[in-house]
Amino acid sequence: MNFQPTEMQLQIAQMIRDFGKTNIAPYVTEWDEKQEFPAAVLRQMGELGLMGVLVPQEYGGSGLGYLEYVTVISEVARICGALGLSVAAHNSLCTGHILQFGNEAQKQRYLPKLATAEWIGAWGLTEPNTGSDAMNMKCVAHKEGDEWVINGTKSWITHGKSGEVAVVIARTGNVRDSHGMTAFVVERGTPGFSGGKKENKLGMRASETAEMIFDNCRVPEANLLGNVGEGFIQAMKVLDGGRISIAALSLGIAKGARDAALKYAKERHQFDQPIANFQGIAFKLADMATEIEAAELLTLQAADMKNKKMKMTEEAAMAKYFASEVAVKTANDAVQIFGGYGYTKDFPVEKFYRDAKLCTIGEGTSEIQKVVIAREVLR
Repeated sequence: MNFQPTEMQLQIAQMIRDFGKTNIAPYVTEWDEKQEFPAAVLRQMGELGLMGVLVPQEYGGSGLGYLEYVTVISEVARICGALGLSVAAHNSLCTGHILQFGNEAQKQRYLPKLATAEWIGAWGLTEPNTGSDAMNMKCVAHKEGDEWVINGTKSWITHGKSGEVAVVIARTGNVRDSHGMTAFVVERGTPGFSGGKKENKLGMRASETAEMIFDNCRVPEANLLGNVGEGFIQAMKVLDGGRISIAALSLGIAKGARDAALKYAKERHQFDQPIANFQGIAFKLADMATEIEAAELLTLQAADMKNKKMKMTEEAAMAKYFASEVAVKTANDAVQIFGGYGYTKDFPVEKFYRDAKLCTIGEGTSEIQKVVIAREVLR
């Protein structure tokens, strides 16, 4: 299996590095400290084709595959994990759901605006009391005439306040019935749809995470995605792709932390020599290099299978689980290599350390990934 980067992947990586040097890197600390969501930068990235990576060109997207998508997310996250998270959620969740399950009219209406980031997307599955237990959702939708009326709250939603359009999964049948939920597209400005509390987070602080509140929110029948009762099954398929996103996000954060630690270990002198000469430091760098390589291969394997339309539930879960844990360990070791300086905001590793942790929680915790992997292994 050869995963040498293609010419296209190398060009994408260079474009993001060039763009990031001017438009992202100088502002990362400021955005983080102010919890400022840089929507204008996402729109600039939309102009570069980074917000509709998987969307066919006929709908205004880049028409690329999952290998290129992994490159996009990991290269953005290498500079700023929070921005990487926003790019990933927009591409794979909201846009990805409409791309995968929308009808032609819905694709024509939403994908061109999402692919260019004229509209930023949100995706609503999680609720205050139903994280991993999604089939127990309380947000409900019932039909009145040719409209659906949605009531309830979604929480931990990327772009929950700022997104111009959201895909929302609501209960239309019995609790814990996998065919009891339905997906809808809801546009910002629809009466009864509002943003709620914005979360004050440990990391990923420049990526907006907020509640979405539905109070007798009426959407037309035309906004239903697929058929009634398919929402949960659609969401699980969307999350298979989403796990590749978070694996790529984790990979980028790990590489960013590793890059910083490697540079510092060569430059920092103690006892009249670079600290990289000491085995305690060198072995940490060796572990980082090995584990990042393994995480990248798992991620690229899942992406390759997704491209080929193969079943990749197990492989995506493995990639997400392993890469996210590697990101946390790499960032932790990077802080240790920096010593006291790693604990200050003068150096980048403390932010990679804070950002990494979300990767083991969002879009299915590490524990849930183990459940998925075990279920597949025991089939």
